[in-house]
Order: sequence, then structure tokens, then C-alpha cells
Amino acid sequence: MRPEVLALFAAACWAISSLFSAPPAQRLGAFAFSRWRMLFASAILWALAVASGGWRSLDPSAFWLLGVSGVIGIFIGDTALFACMNRLGPRRSGVLFACHALFSDVLAWAWLGEVLWGWALLGSSLLVGGVMLAIVWGKRDDESHRWEQTRGRLAVGVALGLLAALCQSVATLMLKPLMSTGIDAVAASAVRMTLALAAHGLLLAAGWPAARARAPVRWKDAWLTFLSAAVAMALGMTLILQAMRHGQAGLVAVLSSVTPILILPLLWLIYRRRPAVGAWSGAVLAVAGTALILR
Repeated sequence: MRPEVLALFAAACWAISSLFSAPPAQRLGAFAFSRWRMLFASAILWALAVASGGWRSLDPSAFWLLGVSGVIGIFIGDTALFACMNRLGPRRSGVLFACHALFSDVLAWAWLGEVLWGWALLGSSLLVGGVMLAIVWGKRDDESHRWEQTRGRLAVGVALGLLAALCQSVATLMLKPLMSTGIDAVAASAVRMTLALAAHGLLLAAGWPAARARAPVRWKDAWLTFLSAAVAMALGMTLILQAMRHGQAGLVAVLSSVTPILILPLLWLIYRRRPAVGAWSGAVLAVAGTALILR
């Protein structure tokens, strides 16, 4: 399967998982939710890596790079993303996180010498512009859902969203050379997840108050967190690493940024209201950009 298609599937995984993630993340807090999610994801990934034999592709010399990537992208990035979501909701946190496509293009040019030209450049511009348009103008004037409310200072939420986007870009791009060596994507994801979980465990053991859960974990919280871990982290992140193996890093990042576009119809099912005109316009641009990239 083409790496660009894998990136689109990963975006779909993240879109679906965001609906599972929002309720338990708000109830438990960003740190506790992320910790439980990583625990479930680590168990799933290691089970798959052992069953498939992919763990044999792991080289101990690669652990440090996988560990740094996991700490930056999962421990810091994911936690910042859910802290942002708790403050701004899925829609507005989505537009901030979509900036990882822009960050990735710049970093891929600086680190890997990748440059987008021709139809790929035009398609990427339309796609990113469509994503931004769909989210910024994707809210109806009469929308009053609790996910549209701002909790705490707006500036803090914006900073957390941009931090999450930057961490996602750095953590993914730094693995591009490693994934080209043939390491199994599932096993690599398992190592990243486990080391990020260890960092969360150290933070909790240190006694930092914010790392503790705001409320006891209920069965419903555990189930939604498990679904989020399975769809977003076990499947979505593995698809991204697999796409990085054969695809152009900047292009993979751009295509994976369509998550907010895919969230809009899902939120429509929850809100029971048709998205605003801006959302439809942005979606059309994003689809046109994707078609140009995949032509």
C-alpha cells in the first residue's frame, strides 16, 4: 500500500479515537489519561510484536533513538495535546495540532533535504489550507456544545496545542532514517510506547500533583481509553511509522494532518447539526489537495 494512503488511514484512526478520548481525558486529567492509554497501547503492541516475530528486528543500538522519540512525541506531545483538548475542545485543538504538517515540511527540508515541488506542492498547499479553513470557520454561530467552551486561559491552550504539533513533527521525522533500515513498525512503536510510559511512571512516582488522576477510573473510562489506545496509538502510530519507511516525510505529515477534516462529520453525528459552510469549503479544498498528491 502506498505510504500516502497509510498516512490517510492513520489520520482516520486519530479522528475516530478523538471521540473516545475526550470524555475520559476531561474526567481523569491529561496526565492520568495519557498514562492509562500508553499502558493499554504498550500491551497491545508487544502482544502483536511477539505474535508476529517483529521483535526480532529490534537492535539494542536503536533503543535510545526510539526512547527519545517516544518521550518527545508521546510523553510530552500527547500529554500536551490532551491538555489542550481539555481546555479548548476537539475542534480548536485540531487546528493547532494540524500545524504539525507545516512544522514537518520545514524540518524535513532542514534535516532531510526533502523539498515538495509541482503537483505535490500545490496539493499540499490546498490540503493544509482546507484543513485550517474547515476548523477555523467550521463552527456554527449557534453552537453551544460543551466541547466548544474554553476552560482556563486561552493562551495556555494555544501554547499546548502548538507544543503538541511541534513534538509530533520532531518525534516522527527523527525516526525516518531508522525506519529505512527495515525495523518492524509494530516493534518500534512498542519500544517507543513503553519508554514513554516509563517516563510517565517516573513523573507519578516523583509525587508531582498534576500527574495524579483527578477522579477514580471507572469501567467506562477504562473501556474508552482502551479503544483510544488501540485505534490511535497501536494502529495509527504504527501506520505512520510504516509510511515513513517508504514515503517522503513531509508529504506523509501533510496527509496525516487531514484528521480535523475527518473529525467534522463525526462531530456532526454528536451535535446533530450540519457543519458550517466554512467546514464544507475547507473539506472540498482538502479533498482536492489530496487528489492532486495521490494523482
